[in-house]
Amino acid sequence: MKRGLVFAIAVGVCVLCGAAYFAAVPSGVSSEAIQSAVIRTPELVDRAWQLPVAAAFDKDITWQSNGSRCGPASIANAFRSIGEEETTEAEVLEGTGKCWTGFCFMGLALDELAEVARAKTGRKVSVLRDLTAEEFLEHMKRANDPGRRYIVNFTREKIFGDGVGHHSPVGGYLEAEDMVFVLDVNENYKPWLIERERLFSAMDTFDGDSKRGLLLIE
Repeated sequence: MKRGLVFAIAVGVCVLCGAAYFAAVPSGVSSEAIQSAVIRTPELVDRAWQLPVAAAFDKDITWQSNGSRCGPASIANAFRSIGEEETTEAEVLEGTGKCWTGFCFMGLALDELAEVARAKTGRKVSVLRDLTAEEFLEHMKRANDPGRRYIVNFTREKIFGDGVGHHSPVGGYLEAEDMVFVLDVNENYKPWLIERERLFSAMDTFDGDSKRGLLLIE
């Protein structure tokens, strides 16, 4: 076997192992932090599920299959809620060339997630980044519009004290309480409410050289 081929195989094995490790390694967020860092008051959560967009999910979130696939899982759940055909991670990723090993190495960045969504829908898909707090508020006010689906890209560290970047659909906005309903696709977290300013702070961060932000499907 030629040295070049051996080297290529070795690199491929390392990449696969690295992706598997990334997907399997725990986030470091304690169960106590998961429960206490956000709002889970039953009355408020019940009200949030009755918001027009959240209701379209029918309290049924398909959890991400591993720690690296929150982006495809978010797209799949959002698509299901608006009647698109591709409603599983596999269907969303098929033919895109992304995450072909079963893992999305280091996860998908916001622009990559937009590419995946555009490949599977005729709807308009927009990346919204570098938003001001006021612009974020205006978008959250529109998050209850049944014709819109937002996916927020944020870092868990700003909210839970540890963890990495994550994608999840926005289920809506309780305007009187100024709280956003995040339909977390990680089964350990499940959906939660958070003060809008705190979510903005977690979103207004960098993923590599680019800012995190919102993905809008309309």
